[in-house]
Amino acid sequence: MSERLQPGDTAPAFTLPDADGKQVSLADHAGRKVIVYFYPAALTPGCTKQACDFTDNLEFLAGHGYDVIGISPDKPEKLAKFREKEELKVTLLGDPDKSVLEAYGAYGEKKLYGKTVTGVIRSTVIVDEQGSVERALYNVKATGHVAKIIKDLAL
Repeated sequence: MSERLQPGDTAPAFTLPDADGKQVSLADHAGRKVIVYFYPAALTPGCTKQACDFTDNLEFLAGHGYDVIGISPDKPEKLAKFREKEELKVTLLGDPDKSVLEAYGAYGEKKLYGKTVTGVIRSTVIVDEQGSVERALYNVKATGHVAKIIKDLAL
């Protein structure tokens, strides 16, 4: 099981394809705060709710200096369908080999309907302008999570 990140840790660098197959790196966002959220699968109810919440609050978050990146194990083609179907504005990246999910502690054992399974742990990591972890939240709820982040960051 992958180690969970702690505040002060250096956020693991990554370069992953977006919904259009274009490579996006964490380094592309240097000098800005980045909310990196990890979700199990595009086009599923909880993940759709969460992605729509981030899209609805994207301008507000950007106005406070935050970029938002969503990462799932999906391939770019599925991410493109997800983006089009739900009119998402948030940057969605695919991590089919789960290496970034593991580096961020967002893949491993979790409880699902009372059973222990291995999969994506719905998580959010807030990275500061210097690339350090400001906050690392694990096992978050899809619904209401964005509002909680905004409240916790006192935005």
